[in-house]
Amino acid sequence: MGNFNVIEYVSEQEGLFLPVVSDESVVWEKEKQFAIQALTANDYLAKIAGQKPATLQNAIINIASIGISLNPALKHAYLVPRKGGVCLDLSYMGLLHLAQSSGVILWGQSKLVYANDTYENIGLDKAPIHKQNPFSDRGEIIGAYCTVKTVDGDFLTEEMSIADVHAIRDRSEAWKSGRMCPWKSDEGEMIRKTVVKRAYKYWPKCERLGSAIQM
Repeated sequence: MGNFNVIEYVSEQEGLFLPVVSDESVVWEKEKQFAIQALTANDYLAKIAGQKPATLQNAIINIASIGISLNPALKHAYLVPRKGGVCLDLSYMGLLHLAQSSGVILWGQSKLVYANDTYENIGLDKAPIHKQNPFSDRGEIIGAYCTVKTVDGDFLTEEMSIADVHAIRDRSEAWKSGRMCPWKSDEGEMIRKTVVKRAYKYWPKCERLGSAIQM
C-alpha cells in the first residue's frame, strides 16, 4: 500500500472503535496514541500494517470489543506481526486482568516453578504451597501453575509440567519457523500464558475472556 501514513490510518478508526467499547476504562484518545507509538517504534510492524491495513483495523477494533489497553506500562496487550498481518496479542497478565475486571475471579496469579523450589499441591479448593528463594540459583524451569480465587471464595489451580508446555510450544507456527518469536525472547511469559489459557476452561464463562483466548 503506497504512501501509507500510520498516524492518519489509526486516527481514522475512531468511528469503528467507539461503538464496540466494552470497558469504559479503555479510552480512544489514549489507545490511539499507544497504537501509534507501537507502530512508529517498530519499522517492521509498520511495514506489515501498510501491506495489510485491514489487519491493523481489526486489531484496533479488538482492543475496544475485548476491553484491553495497549498501555505499555500495564503490559496487558501488544500489537504484533503475525502470519503476514497485525494482530492484537494479550499477555498472561492481560488475560488475568480481563477475568478479574469481568467478575469471573477475585484475583489470580501465574507462577513458574524451578527445580530448586519447593512446590506442594495440598488438595482441591486450597492454594498450593510454593516456597522459593529469589536470591539464589533456582535451577531450571520444571513447570508452572495458575491459581485463582473465584467470587464464591474457592481456589482453582491448574498445573503444567515443562514437558506439557513445550508440547504446546512445538505446535506453534512461530516456534517452528525458527525465527525470533516470543517463545525465544520471552519464554517465561509464554509459559505463564500457556497455563492460564488452559486454566480458564474451568472458570465461570465470560464472553470477553473467551474472545480474547480464542483470538
